[in-house]
Amino acid sequence: MSLNVIQSISDMQSISNALRKEGKSIACVPTMGYLHEGHASLIREAVKHHDIVITTIFVNPLQFGPKEDFERYPRDPERDIAIISAAGGKYVFIPSIDEMYPPEFQTTISIGNISKSFEGLYRPGHFEGVATVVAKLFAATKPDAAYFGQKDYQQTLVIKQMVKDLNMGIDIQVIPTLRESTGLAMSSRNVYLSPEEKKSALVLQSALQTGLSLIRDGNRRRISIEESMKDILAGCPEFEIQYCNAALGDTLEMPDEFSETDQIVLLIAGFMGKTRLIDNMTWSSK
Repeated sequence: MSLNVIQSISDMQSISNALRKEGKSIACVPTMGYLHEGHASLIREAVKHHDIVITTIFVNPLQFGPKEDFERYPRDPERDIAIISAAGGKYVFIPSIDEMYPPEFQTTISIGNISKSFEGLYRPGHFEGVATVVAKLFAATKPDAAYFGQKDYQQTLVIKQMVKDLNMGIDIQVIPTLRESTGLAMSSRNVYLSPEEKKSALVLQSALQTGLSLIRDGNRRRISIEESMKDILAGCPEFEIQYCNAALGDTLEMPDEFSETDQIVLLIAGFMGKTRLIDNMTWSSK
């Protein structure tokens, strides 16, 4: 079966309805395009468990702030389609901005506490845009499950909260971050980095690994873990830190001391030159 490219919401809904009537299970992989191997791994994982995988490509203006990179965000739909097809995707949904947000569009979705810290603090309105577009993509594709990468850790918590609160009945699968051979987390924005900046960006992974080592050795004091990670980041003056924290993996709350059974997430964000980078690693006693 060749890859089917769908551009209208009504066509996508009709196709999904027909597939569901046939008893097919549907997975959705939402993306903003300019796909890399990390996206392909999500599609391949979805293909293992579902009859039909629909990949969506939409650079969502609602989740970009006024000084962010919406206009220059990399786009290459022909390359994306080739990657999706090679990974086993059956459908790609590529709506226009007018299709998703017609002139009379008035509704947005706001998520509570889980969206307020970290990315929500530095990118006001970002998660409202994310929640709104993902809800619309789910309404168009009508999936049984959706696949996201762990790199956008807080985003996965926001989407899980939305799905739970709005009784969407969609299984949210979070797949571990795929990394380049150097250890740098794969990102569409890595294309902005110079070779020197790519090398310097490895400091994020070094800081996260330092934090994990402390936790493995029994350190549960949040400030101590964070200071050790920041010391590593300070060794790379080219990196401008926005946040570098340890938090509870399910709520993002930051207690003074973690318990032995807490799932912990280490989160870093900041700028390497003009390029904003985020990364995270998790630890669990289980």
